[in-house]
Amino acid sequence: MAATKGLTRSRPSSAKTRAAIVRRLSAQTAGMTTVAVGEMETRHTWFRELDAEPRSWITLVARAGIDGFVTWFADPDPDGPVTSDVFGSAPRELARRISLHQTVELVRTTIDVVETQIDEVMPRSDRPVLHTAIVAYSREVAFAAAEIYARAAELRGTWDARLEASVVDAVLRGETDESVLSRASTLGWTSNQGVVVVVGSAPHTDAPSVDAASELEAIRHQAAISGLDMLGAVQGDRLIVVLGGPALKDPDWTLGVVARFVGSFAPGPVVVGPPVDHLMDTGASTREALSGYRAVVGWPEAPRPVSAHDLLPERALNGDGHARRALARELHDPLQDAGGGLLETLVVFLDQGLSVEATARALFVHANTVRYRLRRVHEVSGYSPTDPRDAYALRLALTLGRLLGRRGLTDGGRGD
Repeated sequence: MAATKGLTRSRPSSAKTRAAIVRRLSAQTAGMTTVAVGEMETRHTWFRELDAEPRSWITLVARAGIDGFVTWFADPDPDGPVTSDVFGSAPRELARRISLHQTVELVRTTIDVVETQIDEVMPRSDRPVLHTAIVAYSREVAFAAAEIYARAAELRGTWDARLEASVVDAVLRGETDESVLSRASTLGWTSNQGVVVVVGSAPHTDAPSVDAASELEAIRHQAAISGLDMLGAVQGDRLIVVLGGPALKDPDWTLGVVARFVGSFAPGPVVVGPPVDHLMDTGASTREALSGYRAVVGWPEAPRPVSAHDLLPERALNGDGHARRALARELHDPLQDAGGGLLETLVVFLDQGLSVEATARALFVHANTVRYRLRRVHEVSGYSPTDPRDAYALRLALTLGRLLGRRGLTDGGRGD
């Protein structure tokens, strides 16, 4: 430590002279502490607003710092300033009550007071060496404060990560009760108007925990930019992200947001569950997102990210009872109820290889009538028969609608 070596050379070589300075300095420490605390109150509004207990802790720290300076100066051959006792005089709770910035302000105020007091109460001959000493000592005290807060932040980060992982685990298991909501609130979750679950592959590196943590922070940053709450954790080989915010009720907007941080997942599909109203309801979004994640292998050309709803055909073929019923309920039955020959025209159109003219000939109607009915199919179902991907979903929905029938939609058939 160059500063300390320089200070050692500038100290009085005579033990008797040094001892005399220490005695004079020790006689002034109580007064210096009183002046320092008074100056803190004058300079800092936030200090005046503290309760009596934390103010007493800060007084202890100030006194310990000034006494520590005397003890350190008295040592004829120190290895460096001993600053561990300065902050050890106050409980750990102090680090949670005042910020690092506020601590730096208090250290600066105390040092300013000591330097002023040296000029006011110490003999002129003592001042140069004491000023040199306080500069070196204050530097080490500042480093000690930074280390304490860094360690506290590290511990909080580890604890928060474990707490966040437990919340995400509860979401995955569909056990989101009041206690889970409380833990989520502790982590900063405030949304109660829209929630989606996103599933993708976890990053693969030699240090997965470190890499996953950095990727989760990158996702958190993007979510914050979009005004969303975010929870995330690695579950096995999957990275699970839970997003919250009213704008998530728009699926297209949600996919756009997820696309901004999709690179934080490992290569492979990223599936977005449907929006639900509240964190308590995330079981439905989780179930569909996980079902889509398992089934997306059946659609290698799927976009990244892809919504679980767009994977209904693959999910149905993969054994997801909810997807089968959704296809029958949302596509087949509305078309059947709409009448007007929509269902019949759709069946013939699919059988005729998506040819309008061939369909018109088979039904003995004008081609424009076929086009009109196909537009109505799109309006009623949300799927366009002229789009190959939508036509695939419609064909599967027709089959499932016939197989399940009305009773199959309400008989509590097998789910995912």
